[in-house]
Amino acid sequence: MTSAARTKASPGVSVAMTGSGGSGVMTAGNMLLEAAALAGCYGLMSRTSGPQIRGGEAAALIRLAGEPIEGHDDRFDLVISIDWLNLERFAAEIPLDSKSIAIGDPGQGEPPAAMLGPVTRRLALPMKALAKKIPGGRANMIALGYVGSLIGLPEDALAEAVRRTLGAEGDRLTASLAGIEAGRLAAAGVDCPHRLAPRRSDGAKRWLITGNEAAGYGALKGGVRFVAAYPITPATEMLEWMSPALSGLGGVLVQAEDELASINMVIGASYGGTPALTATSGPGFALMTESLGLAVAAEVPIVVVDVMRSGPSTGIPTKSEQADLNIALYGVHGDAPHVVVAPNSVADCLTTTHWAVHLAESMQVPVVVLSDQSMGQTRMLIDAPRDKDFIGERAVAAANGQDYKRYALTPSGVSPMAIPGTPSLMYTADGLEHSERGTPSSQARDHLAQLDKRERKLRSADFGLHWAEIEGEGEIAVLTWGSCTGPVREAIARARTDGVAVKLVSLRLLSPSYPDRLAAALEGVKRVLVVEQTHSGQFYRYLRAEHALNAELRAMHRPGPLPMRPGDIHRELVEWSRP
Repeated sequence: MTSAARTKASPGVSVAMTGSGGSGVMTAGNMLLEAAALAGCYGLMSRTSGPQIRGGEAAALIRLAGEPIEGHDDRFDLVISIDWLNLERFAAEIPLDSKSIAIGDPGQGEPPAAMLGPVTRRLALPMKALAKKIPGGRANMIALGYVGSLIGLPEDALAEAVRRTLGAEGDRLTASLAGIEAGRLAAAGVDCPHRLAPRRSDGAKRWLITGNEAAGYGALKGGVRFVAAYPITPATEMLEWMSPALSGLGGVLVQAEDELASINMVIGASYGGTPALTATSGPGFALMTESLGLAVAAEVPIVVVDVMRSGPSTGIPTKSEQADLNIALYGVHGDAPHVVVAPNSVADCLTTTHWAVHLAESMQVPVVVLSDQSMGQTRMLIDAPRDKDFIGERAVAAANGQDYKRYALTPSGVSPMAIPGTPSLMYTADGLEHSERGTPSSQARDHLAQLDKRERKLRSADFGLHWAEIEGEGEIAVLTWGSCTGPVREAIARARTDGVAVKLVSLRLLSPSYPDRLAAALEGVKRVLVVEQTHSGQFYRYLRAEHALNAELRAMHRPGPLPMRPGDIHRELVEWSRP
């Protein structure tokens, strides 16, 4: 529980770099973010594209500021298009207004009037013509130098960012540096009101990391040494990052033939004594639910990371949504108590996944981590996370024990788990109901006893203070979770500037529910705004089902692919604060 709320968010500068697939906008966007880091700024970059495998439209969406930020602003200050191909498809994702500046190559035809209608200032930049003057030159480097100059990033920071990406020498580096210089020269004398105030680093360690990478690192810190998974957007980068990292720690990552094989491999590895994890997205998670029930029944600890995307079915693989909440909470056959947690920021992906491994190992339960595309694929400049003391110790039975009962009815619900091959401690572990010894049983007394045991593990556990992030005070509260937390936090900061006191409660622990703690957190609150990124209001309905909230509730939910924006939440809070 945290009371140190951020009081004001810096708006910074928001830039959209767009182009067709292969134009290099993602590379240029990453370099812009790296340069901002070298200049002492904070920032983030998310990417958006169509569902195609290759080609098509692509955009790097970047926000830079002098203070920590967690999400995009309501609008973009600059949009620079290497070409105008399919730009109109981003119209809703790149909101522009009369203060925005549109930059395009006059040799690439007319820009989409429908998207740039509100924009009153347009700048012509012949990117491809300038690039042709440089041996090996590329238009994206012209764009990088131009935008970097307009917003006030130091020249040496841009050059160093390119060197870190491309290496210390070579023709490609020479051409890229020349392209940046040509872009900077083209920007000379161009007035731009959207500028950063870069500051040199204060010496504090900062990370440039995605949510997927942070989740992978958190899993390793928690002790995971076996991963099995099938590639799926947007979770694949987590697996790509973990593969070499696991090898360095003596662990193993297996690319399985499908999601069913993945989760069963993970269950097998954990049964053998190795902390294990799989990562997927909604369609893959749906395939895993039968085996998730097996892990519950056999009491085998595993971690399943679901990096959610827009659904149902194949949905929109490259866009974010929180609509896997229902299946994560309720989508397992029978009464199958398990844990569901959710990080609330890119940085928190590390801590919460670390925590998930601790919970799985110490409670011998499956733990589902609900991340999403927004956090998973967003690259962000963050302060180095503080270490948490999550040490996931599994209760292991000693060899040659007398009268060993794998599923003994202990007060905590947790029974010592024998590692296969341990002398005198053989037992049956499968999906059938069983007695305390693990012997399959259809007796009502055994079924009830084991149901109570598995539920008792969750109800008697101490989840500590990490169950929610709580900030501020006020008679109005915003109750949210996951990636909606960043825009909610910024909206609350704006509301406080308007004199409206608002409390933030962002849940990390979604199952089991914590009614008493949530009631205490909302004591004195008269109105609760529930914010989520689903079409049907899944989180709102979950809260109504699991909690007796003594306050007036209002639901604010929208599906992906459009993000929740701080301005929309801010307006809702101000309106609701009026008598």
